[in-house]
Amino acid sequence: MTDYVELDVRPILAAGGEPFGRIMETVASLGPGEGLRLLAPFRPVPLFGALGSRGFTHQDREIGGGDWEVLFTPTAGPAAPTGEESAERWPSPLMNLDNRGLMPPEPMVKVLGAAEAMQLGEVMEALLDREPIFLFPQLAKRGHEWQGGFNPDGTVYRLLVRIGTGS
Repeated sequence: MTDYVELDVRPILAAGGEPFGRIMETVASLGPGEGLRLLAPFRPVPLFGALGSRGFTHQDREIGGGDWEVLFTPTAGPAAPTGEESAERWPSPLMNLDNRGLMPPEPMVKVLGAAEAMQLGEVMEALLDREPIFLFPQLAKRGHEWQGGFNPDGTVYRLLVRIGTGS
C-alpha cells in the first residue's frame, strides 16, 4: 500500500507561478514507498515522462472542472537493463551535443534538429543545464526513446536519445 503526499499546484498556477520546482522538491522529499498525489488544472503530460524516468508510474483522472488528479506511484525501482541489453539498445552515442548555457527553447531545438539527421537506432548524447521536461513529449511524439538524469552533483543533466521510427 502506497501512502501519497498531496501537492495541489492549482493555487501556484492561478497566481501565475511555475510549479515544477515545487513538484520536484516534493518528489525528492518522498520517503521509501511514498507516492505523490498531484492536483493540477490540466493533465500534466510532461511530468509522466519526467517522473517515469525517476521510477514512478502514474494513474490520472479528471476530477471535474478541468482539474486532474495524478497518482505517481514508485515502482520497485527503475528497470535497470542488463549490460548486454543496455549495450544493444543504447550503443555509444554517435552525436554529442553540449547545450549547457543555452536559453530555452534553443537546447530543445538543437536536440530535435540533430535527431532529424540521425538514423533509426542511433543514439545521441546531450548535456543540459536542466531536465528537459518540455522536450520529452516532443521526443515521444516523434517515436524516439530517451533516458537521462543529473550527474551526482546535480549540475549537468545528461540526456541520451535513441532515434525511433518517427525521424
